[in-house]
Amino acid sequence: MVRRDVLLGVTQADAKQPERQITPGYAMRGASKSMLSSIGELAAAAAKAEKLIEGATVVEISTELIDRSFVSDRMDDGDEAFHELLEAIRERGQDSPVLLRPHPAAEGRYQVVFGHRRVRAAAQLGKSVRAVVKPLADIDHVIAQGQENSARENLSFIEKSVFAQQLLDLGFERQIIQSSLSVDAPMLTRMLSVTKRIPDSVIKAAGATKGIGRDRWINLASLIEKPGYQDKASELIGTEQFMAMESNERFNLLFDSLNSASKPARKAEKRRGEPKLWAPADKSVAATIRNTGTAFDLTLKSKDAGKFGAYISANLDALYLAFRDAEQKQTGD
Repeated sequence: MVRRDVLLGVTQADAKQPERQITPGYAMRGASKSMLSSIGELAAAAAKAEKLIEGATVVEISTELIDRSFVSDRMDDGDEAFHELLEAIRERGQDSPVLLRPHPAAEGRYQVVFGHRRVRAAAQLGKSVRAVVKPLADIDHVIAQGQENSARENLSFIEKSVFAQQLLDLGFERQIIQSSLSVDAPMLTRMLSVTKRIPDSVIKAAGATKGIGRDRWINLASLIEKPGYQDKASELIGTEQFMAMESNERFNLLFDSLNSASKPARKAEKRRGEPKLWAPADKSVAATIRNTGTAFDLTLKSKDAGKFGAYISANLDALYLAFRDAEQKQTGD
């Protein structure tokens, strides 16, 4: 069965043929819509995106000559997955090449189509990057970028949403955005409804939130639309304790805070269990504390969390005796 591949131009690009020109602002019109045969084909193409550069000539290029894509599709470059990639490249080198295109506005330079993290890791290690270079029009660039990243490591809902919003702002038509993320029209509408209602500063502060799905983000968007709630959110994300937390925890704290504020005032005893934050001046540990009266949870994060937690565990007997002694002094027994 013959099947059209929306990324055929990536592997069979003819350098002698002129690249399609895109008008300023990356506005797409007319024939660009014919690039799609079906959303189902796009999902299949995403699963094969990395294989599309197999067999092409691989060259080594200095990272000093490489610029990022004109649109970002990931958040939290400093996360754990990146550090794992960095160590893997340090130990055994770069396993798979990245895809670059000649920079459309700077002769002698290149622009990343996909493989941003591999380029960043190579730059930090002082290595050249192994790459395939293909002349690509802007439409082909964003489709290849979105599909390869979705296939390599699933983008979170909010990362996809931010990527979609950036493409829309640049003038790309919705059908092109759908193809780049392999989503249908209703899903794209949901994504854009979130990015339009939640301030960009709040989204960036929350981060990639890999464990937070569509429904939670849509519910947060509904909360933050209430009068005064954007101010509440801005105040919370500006605190040091908030930024010391992991991305999913930041979202949950933000959501819980706004959700609690939307409910009628409750008695003090019913507010037990709401999280409190603590961090020392050097930010080496971040603690989330929940006390329901009958249960007490202490969660430690950051680089010294393990050592501090082990210290607390080793001294529980002494801490409990000190607690009992303090209790007896207060009661006069």
